[in-house]
Amino acid sequence: MEEITEGVSNIAIAGDTQKKNRIQVSNTKKPLFFYVNLAKRYMQQHNEVELSALGMAISTVVSVAEILKNNGFAVEKKIMTSTVEIRDESRGRPISKAKIEIVLGKTEKFDELMAAAAEERAGNGDEQS
Repeated sequence: MEEITEGVSNIAIAGDTQKKNRIQVSNTKKPLFFYVNLAKRYMQQHNEVELSALGMAISTVVSVAEILKNNGFAVEKKIMTSTVEIRDESRGRPISKAKIEIVLGKTEKFDELMAAAAEERAGNGDEQS
């Protein structure tokens, strides 16, 4: 009996593991650079970030990843694609949606670039006053 209880506990724990460094991008009207800046912040805290999206939001995730890579902030660690079944409440049947997950890690010069950007912002604040 104890084995069953332990197994059920493990299942509940496995289902609750929401990664702290995952950004789930939606197809809302949030600006692209909202996600770029959020990803930078996540990389500062966790050294890597996982960008995840479904369907129409995939292009946003790819753009965010490319901006971070091209500006020297991130390196690509892993890209995973899959198809997930989502239940459509209006039609009452499952729909297949494309899914992408991109894992990015900090580059060696990430901290240096972030410090330079912070310094630039501080300098711009002084000139305006």
